[in-house]
Amino acid sequence: MTRTGAPLEMAWFAALCDDDYEQLGVVDEQLLSSPEHCGDIVRAADQSGFDSILMPSGYALGIDTVTFTAAIASSTRNIRPIVAVRMGEVWVPTLARQLATLDHLLDGRLIVNVISSEMPGESLDAESRYQRTVEHMIALRTLLDGGRLQVDGEWLGVDVDPPRLTTVSRQCPPLYFGGLSEAAREVAARCADVYLMWPDTYDQIAATITDLRARAARHNRELRFGYRVHVVVRPTEAEARVAADYLVSGLDPAVGDAIRSRSLDSTSVGVKAQAALRVGSDEDGYAEPNLWTGIGRARSGCGAAIVGSPRQVADKIESYRDLGIDTFILSGYPHLDECRRFAELVLPLLRA
Repeated sequence: MTRTGAPLEMAWFAALCDDDYEQLGVVDEQLLSSPEHCGDIVRAADQSGFDSILMPSGYALGIDTVTFTAAIASSTRNIRPIVAVRMGEVWVPTLARQLATLDHLLDGRLIVNVISSEMPGESLDAESRYQRTVEHMIALRTLLDGGRLQVDGEWLGVDVDPPRLTTVSRQCPPLYFGGLSEAAREVAARCADVYLMWPDTYDQIAATITDLRARAARHNRELRFGYRVHVVVRPTEAEARVAADYLVSGLDPAVGDAIRSRSLDSTSVGVKAQAALRVGSDEDGYAEPNLWTGIGRARSGCGAAIVGSPRQVADKIESYRDLGIDTFILSGYPHLDECRRFAELVLPLLRA
């Protein structure tokens, strides 16, 4: 595999879902998610030179992703928010209007991260859930491209003109989407612009890319690829490994279990794959050189980190670029500190 012609996109994580710690599982009142704290993270990422930032969506905390992004739009200049929206949570004509308005507030910088999990309190089989996602993604793209929506599907039945106010580009923003199951891969092949992956071994990431490219080709489409991973970078590898160990040194296993189980997607194929990666790691938690799975002990979803010196972290990212990945969504603990550290130590190496 070879690199794509797409520019490198380096993104950070806004920690809107109470996922910020000095030590994983040890609550720090100063790091609890709030519009103020998360706003500081977004502004730091913008000022530090990141291209984009993931605005995650979680029900339990209560911060609304779209509202938060709209509120902070005027205090950012260059960064592109990747706004997570759950398909079916908002009636699609209303969602199209919200996102078009948000794109104008951002001067055309909006990216959409499509989420396909169940709604809070909902129990839905995977086939139905992904069918709902496909119908909503197609409908959303139609409206944001400025087209009339006429659909009579299993989940959507609507005949409506698009809102007069479309996006700045008059096209649907890029749709990012992830998932490892067969159904999720087909949704990505049919409807996504960027397929997001969670950490795995180098060979498994390569195999996933090969599979998704073939699936997209069957739909006469091409996909870009993104990689969502944590990072622990320090001046030396030894220091980075010490910092990684410190992150989990205060973790109560019962607290870790509770954190992993409370997510809406805690039983998904992707989450199970993260658990398997952790189980297959060495006694220090490394699945392969510089890929540490300890974070997954206290986190559902993305559960591994690139750990090492600035050069090692940059080289790891460059190796993924050689597979054809051009988008990297990173995070680290605490998010504000690691954002600045990565920007200082690693971004210059990647930009060069």
